[in-house]
Amino acid sequence: YPEAARLKDERGRTMLIKQLSVFIENKKGRLSTVTGLLRDHHIDIRALSVADTKDFGIVRLIVTDTDKAFEVLKDANCMLKVSHVIGIGVADQPGGLATVMDMLREGGITVEYMYAYVSRVADTAFVILRADDNQKAAELLQAKGVQLLSSADVCG
Repeated sequence: YPEAARLKDERGRTMLIKQLSVFIENKKGRLSTVTGLLRDHHIDIRALSVADTKDFGIVRLIVTDTDKAFEVLKDANCMLKVSHVIGIGVADQPGGLATVMDMLREGGITVEYMYAYVSRVADTAFVILRADDNQKAAELLQAKGVQLLSSADVCG
């Protein structure tokens, strides 16, 4: 993923985060199977989103060891892919997220999807998002002073 190598913070950490997308049948026990495999291999889930239709679901995961999780799930015949997403810290107050969404809109960037998760930092909500141009979105947000998160920030 060449886009990930271009965007780094002042400490040289890559500011795009690896995300696993697991495609599962919408059947009882499938989500339990996926999370159980990760548990059995000591892989911690740091953020999770599930989107479903009548027949299938997409489980998006940020985990402590993406490469190991990919191999574990692939070996279990799961259909999956790795992509890069942006993690941001947003003021945990009314309008905090709206401010960031306005910045992206004004920059001509479309958010394809996003999800939030619990932050360990007071007064900050953490959000994971994927844009039509992650590189441009991350650069714009960074230039506007939005806190970009590294994998280390998310997986701590």
